[in-house]
Amino acid sequence: MPPTGGMTSIAAARRSTSAPSPLRLSAVLALIRRDYLIRTSYRLVLVLDFFIGVLDVIVFYFISETFKEGATASLGTAPSYFAFALVGIAVTAVIQATSSGISVAIRDEQLTGTLEALVTQPISAIEMAIGMCGIPFLLATFRVGLYLIVGGALLGVSFEHTNWAGLVLVLMATGTAMSSIGIVTAASVMVIKRGQSISALIIFGMSFLGGAFFPVSVLPDWLEPLASIVPPRYAFDGLRKALYVGDGWWGDVLVLLGFSVVMVPVAVWLFERALHHGRRAGSLAQY
Repeated sequence: MPPTGGMTSIAAARRSTSAPSPLRLSAVLALIRRDYLIRTSYRLVLVLDFFIGVLDVIVFYFISETFKEGATASLGTAPSYFAFALVGIAVTAVIQATSSGISVAIRDEQLTGTLEALVTQPISAIEMAIGMCGIPFLLATFRVGLYLIVGGALLGVSFEHTNWAGLVLVLMATGTAMSSIGIVTAASVMVIKRGQSISALIIFGMSFLGGAFFPVSVLPDWLEPLASIVPPRYAFDGLRKALYVGDGWWGDVLVLLGFSVVMVPVAVWLFERALHHGRRAGSLAQY
């Protein structure tokens, strides 16, 4: 006997698995709108989430004040440790949202029993992947703006040299690059059901090596070469250059886009194969 909901999955497997072409913006926007309505139905949770993020910013401000007169490692383009950490907090929010947002959404769909209904709709894997990444990225971008307002208006960080176009491009390149990890994790969730821990480990490792809250120069010599190849390194460096210098961020954007060009198609292919496997095995409703 197939598992609960298996008949629906088997029926879905008989449908064509070829992706509709070209990419339909209407399908992507429909998923984004659906996720927006779900998120905004829990307004208190959303507000508390943003409030906790602001508390993180304030905590790092007082940490920086505590050690203000102490010797520090090179902070690169950041004028102070708090300015350095502010970018770390902001970019980490984008990395976490885009790297784990879609896998969390897929897991919620499994637990609520709506994943099967979703995949039986005439929607391609790439439309589903992009659509489910939309709201996490947009909320993370709003969070970045909120953190910068708090840091600039209340805690004294200067943005007089900021290139705002560069800021937007760095954030978009970061979201695109890191979404590939989220899509791969979502694929693993559909196959092994518990892939979020893999994503959390990868995000922690890359943020640690990338210089989220301390300069890469303080890492042991044998770790520094690894720091130069993780995408978050270029996200942190690029945003600090865009915010505090106003130029020099183009190279970081190009590296992030190069990572995206290679990894996003691979991630979408894996996501499509995971969907196909779930349909054939009748396992989309299992969790």
